[in-house]
Amino acid sequence: MEKIIEESKQGNSLVLEHKPENAKKLYIESYGCAMNFSDSEVVASILSGNGYNTTQVLEEADLVLVNTCSIRDKAEQTIRKRLEKYNAVKRTNTKMKVGVLGCMAERLKSQFLEEEKIVDLVVGPDAYKDLPNLLAEVEEGRDAINVILSKEETYGDISPVRLMSNGITAFVSITRGCDNMCTFCVVPFTRGRERSREPKSIINEIQDLSNKGYKEITLLGQNVDSYLWYGGGLKKDFVNATEMQKATAVNFDQLLEMVAVTFPKMRIRFSTSNPQDMHESILHIIAKYNNICKHIHLPVQSGSDRILKEMNRLHTREEYMTLVDKIYSIIPGVAITQDMIAGFPTETEEDHQDTLSLMEYVKYDFGYMFAYSERPGTLAGRKMEDDIPEETKLRRLQEIVDLQREHSLIRTQAFVGQTVEVLIEKASKRSEDEWSGRNSQNIVVVFPKENYKVGEFVNVKITSCTAGTLKGEAVGYSEMN
Repeated sequence: MEKIIEESKQGNSLVLEHKPENAKKLYIESYGCAMNFSDSEVVASILSGNGYNTTQVLEEADLVLVNTCSIRDKAEQTIRKRLEKYNAVKRTNTKMKVGVLGCMAERLKSQFLEEEKIVDLVVGPDAYKDLPNLLAEVEEGRDAINVILSKEETYGDISPVRLMSNGITAFVSITRGCDNMCTFCVVPFTRGRERSREPKSIINEIQDLSNKGYKEITLLGQNVDSYLWYGGGLKKDFVNATEMQKATAVNFDQLLEMVAVTFPKMRIRFSTSNPQDMHESILHIIAKYNNICKHIHLPVQSGSDRILKEMNRLHTREEYMTLVDKIYSIIPGVAITQDMIAGFPTETEEDHQDTLSLMEYVKYDFGYMFAYSERPGTLAGRKMEDDIPEETKLRRLQEIVDLQREHSLIRTQAFVGQTVEVLIEKASKRSEDEWSGRNSQNIVVVFPKENYKVGEFVNVKITSCTAGTLKGEAVGYSEMN
């Protein structure tokens, strides 16, 4: 599971710089995880070079694309409703073409194109460079589809157009695909096997962002800790690499240090981590460099060894707790956040209590918590009965959410009286007189604007808090400024 982009941004239409020579209009929406939003930037860049400007007016679009998520049933139902809306508009704007990108595209390709006939083209996560060819097929009156998963494609040669950007923070994709085969997850089937992006192309992209005034990047992948560049190809094929390739390979801790050293005034985050791949060497790199944020998103999904095994998670409860102990001891002041699933098939009340007790042990700063929903195509969907009653799932989920709220408040209260470094991102939602940004631990901080500006690093003394927000007053610029 990956971090879901905040609810307010789900489904926003995206806008990029207008090119006067482009005659066609593109309307593009994104749903789901950070990787989907990052992929939409790649798509926009490709289509910007092929005659398309973006529009926020659905009714005037020549091409409508929706980048889709398959991780929960609710996400798929939302996208189906959007497709109904597009097709209603299409009846009056007959030139409009509709396409589905991303994870649902791979999973429901035949259904969308042939059975329901609700889209004109279907493009999987590894086929975005083929969009101009696919659109030519559509113009000829044919349905177009490419959902072939690649062993090589990382889009390292595409300079993404930054969509919905505040000009301050950006995602930089470093891996694609996943090898972990968790039984609840559709990602290995929709995004393919894991492969890493060439380090030089990553550094070049960050340099470009730095030149444009960006102050924070998030290194992004389904499983960033297993990043491994040895000249290209799938990670699983590294065993067949030459001795020279193995000797010159770059792993995640090396990449992270390379980025931190090359861009000392750039704040660095990364997501998502997988417990069995987070080695101690990475923790020491995080502790060593002030510009690497002291926040680790460490999905666990369950606190029960039996359920972890059913999920095909490649760690035990004890191994996870040992890793957490190392993180807390090596990185002072670190924040750990979680993903948790309530009501996985066969989960007993004892299993659920194991999850609550693990939460008590770690005391996470924040979490992404869901009731289990069966995803067609996953191993759990094929082989396990979704046997936990909905009311039981929702009750257990609520207990997890309530406990997390308690722990989040404990974690934010610890900052009261401290001075923290904040990168100003935007005006506060609640007051135009206040700035909003995040500290190193990824907690939102709000404070009076005074004469500070968006994009500046400011030291803020914390005076009060809620479970999700720190409030304070600026006391000057930080060394990062």
